[in-house]
Amino acid sequence: MLGTVEFHYGTRDKIGYACRLLRKAYRSGASVAVTGALPDLKALDRQLWVFDDVEFLPHVLAASEQAMPDRLLETAIWLTQDPRQAPGERSILINIGQSLPEGMDRYPRVFDIVSSEEQDRQLGRQRWKAYAGQGWQVNPHEIQE
Repeated sequence: MLGTVEFHYGTRDKIGYACRLLRKAYRSGASVAVTGALPDLKALDRQLWVFDDVEFLPHVLAASEQAMPDRLLETAIWLTQDPRQAPGERSILINIGQSLPEGMDRYPRVFDIVSSEEQDRQLGRQRWKAYAGQGWQVNPHEIQE
């Protein structure tokens, strides 16, 4: 069996929820990659700068094919369209996208965030079936906001 998918569904604010989840992961010492569509990753990047007045979450938006400076490779939170490209050993992959992430088998734990919007919910159901079909253990978490 592959790793575990923590399937978080029903949020009204996918980006805000991802920020809270990233804060928790960062505080626990985890190295994380976040994947999704570029506009969503850019929105998450902007939100990570302002969502907490007291705490900064170090992160890198790897939005181009250009090589990153070495000093950024150890950054705890890596935002990328291609999680296979995230440097180093990362224990968590967070999917804010609408498709199954490429290279997810590299990660022992995947968090998939699904909003309460109907199209996102339908695509989330398809991903759930795909995760389970590939042998991932899928754990549901309904978000109560």
